[in-house]
Amino acid sequence: MQMGLTPSPMAVVCVRLFQPGDEAAFRSLNEEWIAKTFGLEEEDRITLSDPGGRILEPGGRILIAVAESGPIGCCALRPIGPGVFEIAKMAVAEGHRGRGIGRKLLEYAIAQAKAVGAVRLYLETNSQLANAIHLYESVGFRHLPPERVKPSAYARADTYMEMML
Repeated sequence: MQMGLTPSPMAVVCVRLFQPGDEAAFRSLNEEWIAKTFGLEEEDRITLSDPGGRILEPGGRILIAVAESGPIGCCALRPIGPGVFEIAKMAVAEGHRGRGIGRKLLEYAIAQAKAVGAVRLYLETNSQLANAIHLYESVGFRHLPPERVKPSAYARADTYMEMML
């Protein structure tokens, strides 16, 4: 380090529940990484164009990670059965990755699921997303055996995990 320079402090990031007006950030954060990595699918377009109707109204939650610059990450808890929620649409803006924001989002999502009485969390991802899979494993998600996997609405999904709460 050069004399006279001090490292900049890590920006404060808080995770909060979705608020009216967060729709655009939720959509853009997800579209950015999905389009770049895989290409948007019809199910993405439907969910991202109506997060209220597809996630919130049926009893789900959307979590937003916010820094001084505004929303930098998101994650959804989508109800898929009695006491069962899917972790979905988790994204962190490219310039903010590798700083623990995904972990903060995921831990908050797990706490929210427990608070509403969930007994199981489920997720679908892609085997190319090794960092995400490692994060999911580190908080307690386990891979589903092939005989328990149901067909996905997403062509890119090839890894299925669950966590019992």
